[in-house]
Amino acid sequence: MSNPQQLRYSKEHEWLSDAEDGVSTVGITEFAASALGDVVYAQLPQVGDTVIAGETCGELESTKSVSDLYSPVSGEVTEANQNVVDDPSLVNSAPFEGGWLFKVRVSEEPKDLLSADEYSAFSSS
Repeated sequence: MSNPQQLRYSKEHEWLSDAEDGVSTVGITEFAASALGDVVYAQLPQVGDTVIAGETCGELESTKSVSDLYSPVSGEVTEANQNVVDDPSLVNSAPFEGGWLFKVRVSEEPKDLLSADEYSAFSSS
């Protein structure tokens, strides 16, 4: 599994894009999507919600289990990916592209986010 170099990663297996005009995109990694199995339902934070780094902000349900979705940063949700709500399998088929989950105007970013190489080492241990 390859993790895009331009993203940063949390130990809860979420990825975060660099901010554009203060807004970053959040999704789950290919490793997490694979571990979940076929995602059949996505409950995402709503536009206007405040998310806190390291705290749950939604959930993903797969044929195997229900898993909490954690926010890698603190801030205000500016967009939820309605395509994923309508077709949760996008999380499995394109976790770094069309399967992104939400966008957030970042107010605080924790210092413990990982680079792609650090995340690869973390997720393979």
